[in-house]
Amino acid sequence: MRESTALTWLVSNFFAFFTVLLFLFFPQQIMSLTTDSEQVNALGSQYLIITSFTMFAVACVSSMAVGLRAMHKPGVSTFFSGIGIVSNVVLNWILIFGKFGFPAMGIQGAAIATVLSGAIEIACLYSYLYGKKHLMAFGWQDIKAVIDWPKISRFLRLSLPTTFNFLIWAAGLFTYHAIMGQTGVQGLAALSVMTPVESISLSLLIGMSTAAAVLVGNQLGAKNYEAVYYQAIGVTACSVLVGIVVAIGLYLVQIPVLGAFTALTPETRELSEKFMLILCLGIVLRSFPMTAIVGVLRAGGDVKFCLGQDIVAQWCIGIPLAAFAALVLKVEPEWIYLLFLTEEVVKWFGSLHRMKSKKWMKNLIEN
Repeated sequence: MRESTALTWLVSNFFAFFTVLLFLFFPQQIMSLTTDSEQVNALGSQYLIITSFTMFAVACVSSMAVGLRAMHKPGVSTFFSGIGIVSNVVLNWILIFGKFGFPAMGIQGAAIATVLSGAIEIACLYSYLYGKKHLMAFGWQDIKAVIDWPKISRFLRLSLPTTFNFLIWAAGLFTYHAIMGQTGVQGLAALSVMTPVESISLSLLIGMSTAAAVLVGNQLGAKNYEAVYYQAIGVTACSVLVGIVVAIGLYLVQIPVLGAFTALTPETRELSEKFMLILCLGIVLRSFPMTAIVGVLRAGGDVKFCLGQDIVAQWCIGIPLAAFAALVLKVEPEWIYLLFLTEEVVKWFGSLHRMKSKKWMKNLIEN
């Protein structure tokens, strides 16, 4: 277990290094893909350069979090993630607005706060694990033991399909932002408002998906194939119910939520209200595919199907439709945002069909 965590840590930081280089040397080129505004490009480039180093924090924390979840101790990583989030909020407030004698640094302050909160989370998590001499607390000997090509190649064979899947998906999200950027600054600003609201709203569903993956993986490892099928149906049904409840709750509190964004212009506020209704629908639509893909299909090692489905749903249907509507038809931003959800409809039917086929029910240890 310790060597597996060390290998995950090593490979994650290796890829994080190249991401940092990309953000450091090509920030303006990256920002130019999402907006034509020189001011937004300049501010975004500053933010990318400073926050690029958080990629190492993500690599260090996520490698430990994966191991802790496998040991049925997700609460440890969740607790320290909470410390990171709280410190991020507090530091953002201090550095953006210039509290306690600090100068008001605006977007640079937000970037610095993100880096510092990542460092705080790493320091707290690793101090706890190494202070308790936890099983996950790998050392230099463990790192040297995994610097072995057969071990690395086997790890890459198992992880690269999923990694590539996430890259394709993340690139798709970036493309959606770039498409919305073509509708004007207001559309991009409203989408930026939705991003943190969406992240918070989906956090419970993400947690359920992760927990489902652990449960399904354990049942498959124990060869309880009949039980795991009905368990998969149960967790996905629960996720849909939770998605409906979250969507209704978000709809009821949308006015105070949008009221927290005091810097919005009246036009952007009006557009954000339309986006909020679409987001509520999106939460319900995402509930089933998210749990089915992350919590069931990938837990059974069905990563190739998940990759193919993401490519078709996102890159062959969702993105082309949104791009055509934005660049050719010149429709309003809210209709573009609604078209972003077409991929979720495709994933809903595709994931349901795949689950019913039972082709995902594999014992990864034997295979």
